[in-house]
Amino acid sequence: MLLHHFLERTAAQLPGKVALACEEGAHSYAEVNQRAERLAAVLASHGVRRGDRVAIYMPNCTRAVVAIYAVLKLGAVIAPLNPLTRTEKLAHILNDLRAACLITHSSLRTVCDGALAQAKSVHTCIVAYESQADGAPVRRDDAIDQDLAAIIYTSGSTGEPKGVMLTHLNMVSAANSVMAYLAYREDDVILCALPLAFSYGLYQVLMSCKVGATVVLERSFAFPKRILEVAAQAQVTVLPGVPPAFNLLTNLATLSRYDLAPLRIITNAAAALSEEQIRKLRAAFPQAAFFSMYGQTECKRVTYLPPEQLDLRPLSVGRGMPNQEHWLADEAGRRLSNGATGELVVRGSHVMRGYWEKPTQTAERLKPGPLPGERVLHTGDIFRSDAEGYLYFVARKDDIIKSRGEKVSPREVENVIDRLPGVLEAAVVGVPDAVFGQAVKAFVVLGPGRRYSEREIIGHCGARLESYMVPKYVEFVDGLPKTDNGKIKRQALG
Repeated sequence: MLLHHFLERTAAQLPGKVALACEEGAHSYAEVNQRAERLAAVLASHGVRRGDRVAIYMPNCTRAVVAIYAVLKLGAVIAPLNPLTRTEKLAHILNDLRAACLITHSSLRTVCDGALAQAKSVHTCIVAYESQADGAPVRRDDAIDQDLAAIIYTSGSTGEPKGVMLTHLNMVSAANSVMAYLAYREDDVILCALPLAFSYGLYQVLMSCKVGATVVLERSFAFPKRILEVAAQAQVTVLPGVPPAFNLLTNLATLSRYDLAPLRIITNAAAALSEEQIRKLRAAFPQAAFFSMYGQTECKRVTYLPPEQLDLRPLSVGRGMPNQEHWLADEAGRRLSNGATGELVVRGSHVMRGYWEKPTQTAERLKPGPLPGERVLHTGDIFRSDAEGYLYFVARKDDIIKSRGEKVSPREVENVIDRLPGVLEAAVVGVPDAVFGQAVKAFVVLGPGRRYSEREIIGHCGARLESYMVPKYVEFVDGLPKTDNGKIKRQALG
C-alpha cells in the first residue's frame, strides 16, 4: 500500500462522494483523482521522474491536494512548504532539497520568482496548472513502500529547518495507527485549517482519503468567525487544532451562536493545552470527544489520551498508539520504569529515515535499537510517567533551566501560571544570572481587562512551587513568538 493508493481506491469505490470542499467549490473523489492524473502527465512531460523532489508551495486549496497526489503517482517525493515562507528561506529550502520542480499558486509568484533565481536545480515551475493541456498517459516507475514519499521541513524552533525523510511505509503506518484510535468514518466532515505543509494538516487529507470522508479546507484559523460559520454550514464532525487556534475560538464572544452540534471529535497536537484551555473547549463543545496527542514530524504521532481519561489526567498526553513502542531513557540511554523522568525514545515503522543530507544530525536522533541493525528515535523531549505509564511533557532537553543547581521544567512553571484567571498564555525561560547560573523568567499574556503585577505572579508561584522554580522576573507581553504550527520560540525570549 502506497499513499496515493488511498485516493485511487476510494475514487474507484466512491467516485461521486465529495472529497474536498473549499472556496473553489466541492470536488468529488473521481474528480480529484482525474485531475491528479492529468497533472502527473504534465509533470512527466517536463521530465519529473521517480525519486525527484517536488516542492509544493501553495495555500490550503484543492490544487494543493491534487499536486500532492500527482507527485506521488509518479513515484516522486513531495515537499509541501508553508505559503507564508518568504523568498530567502524558500530559496534555501529549494537548494537544500535540490528540487527538480516547484508547483505554486499565482498569488505567490513574486516570492517564487525571487527564490527561483537562486535555485539552480529547479528545471520546471508550474503555476495555475489547471490551464495546462492534458498530457500523454503517464509512464510510471513502480515505487515500493521503502521509497521516499515526502520530505517535510521542521518548523525550525531550535535552529535551521531540517528536511524529515519519510517513506511510503512510514506514512501509511502512521496513518493506520492514528486511524486505529481516532476512527474517522466515511460520513465524517473534517475541517482542516492547519497548513498542509505540516504533517498534522497533511494527514487530515491522507486519512480522509483512506476512509472516504470529506475535508473542508480553510487557509488558516486567522478569522475565527469564518471558521465557525464554515463549520456550522458544512456540519463539521472533526476539528483538529493547536492551542493558538483553540484560544481564538473559545475567546470569541459569539461562539454560542453557532450550531456545532454535529461535532464529535476535537484533537490537539503540536503543543500542549493548559487545564484552563481544556476546560473552555469542553464547555464550548460538550458533545465532542477530546483527544490530547503527542508527536513529532520525525514520527508523526506517538501517544494519545483516551477522552475518558481526561478528567483523571488533564495534563497527560496519554500512552502509546497502536503498532509502536516507546520508553523513557536516562542520560546513559538506559530504559526507565514507570514513575521515572527521562527522554522519550520511539520505535516503529513510522519513524523517519533521517534528515535529508544531514548525517550528523540524523545520528544524534536515530540510534541503535533493541534489534541488530535497527535504529530508534531519540526525540529530545523529556517526559515523566506515572505508575500506569501515562506520559506528561516536561521540556525539550535544550529548554531545561538549570537554576541554583536544580533542573527546572518550564512547562511545570507555566502550568501554575496558567491557573490564574485571565492568563491566556505563559512561557518560561532561563536567563543568565551571576548568582544562580540561570534565573527563571516568565512571559505572560493577559486577557482583555485583566491586570496583575509582577509581584502577584511571583507570589502565586511561590505558594505552589519549590523556591528554585519560582520566577525571578515577570514580563507582560501582548503575544508570544511561535512557529507556524503553534510551538513557542523560546530562543526568541530572554
